[in-house]
Amino acid sequence: MTVPHVAHRFADVDGVRVFYREAGPRDAPTLLLLHGFPSGSHQFTRLIDALGTRYHLVAPDYPGFGRTEVPAGFRYSFDRLADVVEGFVDRLGLDRLAIYVFDFGAPVGLRLAVRRPERITGLVVQNGNAYEEGLSEAAREFIAIRPGEEEKILPILTLEATRGQYEGGADDPALIAPDGWTLDQHFLDLPGRKEAQISLALDYRDNVARYPEWQAWLREHRPPTLIVWGRRDPFFVEEGARAFLRDVPEAELHLFDTGHFALEERLPEIAPLIARFLARLGGPSGHGKTGPF
Repeated sequence: MTVPHVAHRFADVDGVRVFYREAGPRDAPTLLLLHGFPSGSHQFTRLIDALGTRYHLVAPDYPGFGRTEVPAGFRYSFDRLADVVEGFVDRLGLDRLAIYVFDFGAPVGLRLAVRRPERITGLVVQNGNAYEEGLSEAAREFIAIRPGEEEKILPILTLEATRGQYEGGADDPALIAPDGWTLDQHFLDLPGRKEAQISLALDYRDNVARYPEWQAWLREHRPPTLIVWGRRDPFFVEEGARAFLRDVPEAELHLFDTGHFALEERLPEIAPLIARFLARLGGPSGHGKTGPF
């Protein structure tokens, strides 16, 4: 098995030092990996190892996550996260790219798609919601939290909750390495990070208000779409995965008996699906074809 060379760099975007991981040949199809809450680019390490010799994979940390550094006074909202990711894409010269959207990656990535539709070659959706029916009752209760009720957000910023997001719904929690949720909690516990997450939690209702806009983009542009979904997700339920087929009937849908962080447990099944999807978008460059996918 050929292992990719993975670069770990910072890119300056309007005063934000965006940390990112990059692997693979630039002349191969590009996949922008957009992480979820409460994680970062490290959640894609195994996927990059699996596909990063044949395809161009780029995984940034958002402001408020991972190793990305923000200036004093940065105001956290999903619009601002999308601003930074859009600037990051420009900074790296990614003119044509597919996007992998998971959890928070969906509102970030779909904002980018609406702003720059000419750049989007395809969409990989992994438990990234864009439909009302995809919201569980627990998700709806969380989205209903308003300013002045910040104490209701604090329980999801604990180690117990972070671990539960990874292991909840999994067939075999022993297959989920503890490194992911341990590292997530390390970053959550840094100064200012909980305040950032509270701001984003209070802003999440704006994402739901944008669902019709994103659905209209999907109907108009009908991007090649691969949906891989953990059907035991306690936040974004299976109906949200199926709802994409209303607007992109040609989408390829795969449901897995696992939870929210489906890639953690089901990477051996999901990585080949992504490899085949990227091959259909433009084919590998020819580098590293000895890999398993």
